[in-house]
Amino acid sequence: MLRDIIEIDEELCVGCGNCVPNCHQGALQIIDGKVRLLSDLMCEGLGACVGHCPTGAMRVSKREAQAYDEAQVMEKIIAGGNNVIRAHLEHLQQHKQDVYLAQALDILKQKGIDNPMPTKNANLKPIAIHTADAGHVSAASVHSHQGGCPGAMARSLAPAAQTMQTTESRSDGPASQSSELRQWPVQLHLLNPQAPYFSGADLLLAADCSAYAAGGFHAQFLKGKTLAIACPKLDDGQDSYATKLVAMIDQSKINTITVLIMEVPCCRGLLQLAQKAVAQAERKVPLKLAVLSLDGKLLEEKWV
Repeated sequence: MLRDIIEIDEELCVGCGNCVPNCHQGALQIIDGKVRLLSDLMCEGLGACVGHCPTGAMRVSKREAQAYDEAQVMEKIIAGGNNVIRAHLEHLQQHKQDVYLAQALDILKQKGIDNPMPTKNANLKPIAIHTADAGHVSAASVHSHQGGCPGAMARSLAPAAQTMQTTESRSDGPASQSSELRQWPVQLHLLNPQAPYFSGADLLLAADCSAYAAGGFHAQFLKGKTLAIACPKLDDGQDSYATKLVAMIDQSKINTITVLIMEVPCCRGLLQLAQKAVAQAERKVPLKLAVLSLDGKLLEEKWV
């Protein structure tokens, strides 16, 4: 998958080792006088180590890399002892990576290892995320692989419907304006296709303009779905879009895709993108098309 990951310039690296203790996943090691990235699986792409390099030899770059694997990281972390475990857990907590933190704590529990973090710092505030196999799992966020930008950090949100009255009983007043958004970010370039909120989800792939045209966008189209937005006319790098959609289908095992577009011809590119991904994926998922008029009326809705 295409994601952010650490890149090391060996010519600039002087082997000082300042970055090594500041990688809380244990992904870096000094070998033959130079710092090396031991495995793509161990680098979460946050870039916490970059600021500790005095020569500018490290940066976050985007390239094809295997997805970050907390289980593999924990194997190395556990071998380092309680202080290393605690530093890693606190790093995950400080960056609000509650999904990975929950995975790490579960691994410790399976191995019969006590949680070394103080109880007051280890409390998780889970949010329900739909999954295909188990209904819901407790989690709140996952790394976005966007170099640490707060605006791109992946997180799950509690839809208004979970904390308020049902849609039928809130047709009037401020409650009718409540959001049905289940996650952040939403722009397809920023999305990690393996984020937990995609697991077993129904995906709404919406053209950018559709939410502005449809007055009932949240209640009519977004409710109960995970969202990805894109513009088939203006967005650059759309080859990565198809790759991400294929990963959502094959790896996150999404259930369905609904493509919501406007009636203008250029919007059809979004449907073609989804059809290309469905054709390339090993799994087959149902694909629905919904077309809006310029004034927000639903002109067409069908399985394609």
